Amino acid sequence: MKNVTNVLSNEHQTILRAIDAVIIACEKSEKSNELDKPYFEHVIYFIKNYADKFHHAKEEDILFRTMLEGQGGMHCNPIPVMLSEHDEGRRYVAGMEEGLSQNDKARILENVRGYCYLLQNHIYKEDNILYPMAESALDDTQKEEILKQYKEVEAKSFTVDELKEMLSKISSF
Repeated sequence: MKNVTNVLSNEHQTILRAIDAVIIACEKSEKSNELDKPYFEHVIYFIKNYADKFHHAKEEDILFRTMLEGQGGMHCNPIPVMLSEHDEGRRYVAGMEEGLSQNDKARILENVRGYCYLLQNHIYKEDNILYPMAESALDDTQKEEILKQYKEVEAKSFTVDELKEMLSKISSF
């Protein structure tokens, strides 16, 4: 039997490593009088392109959609909560962008921290509750189709080197 959530859990680890670096950068930024706008622009770029367009697209458009089509195997449905948290994360990103446009350091840091803490909790719920549910609820045919669709998303996305570059800009604060 194929596992369709390992790839998403591995992507979660990448996101969590970035979040750890961003939290440290927030602490340093709070202690200084400076605002490193390019750094936070890189953070927003990473979130929008990796966490949202790449990772959340796989969850929302492929895994969640497939799970909702075949709800018969699920004893409860946590997907609406997960989608709501994705939207909450997008609101934090919008707050980061507004803070940057207004040079409002406090607003940027408040939204960055909110996003980071939201995602840490969100990822825990997905990895430990939703993903095991998905693995038991989906049949092999559904899993084969999901993996095929993941590969299509990955083929249209950035390369490993581009991802490493994105991460290096976040980790080098």
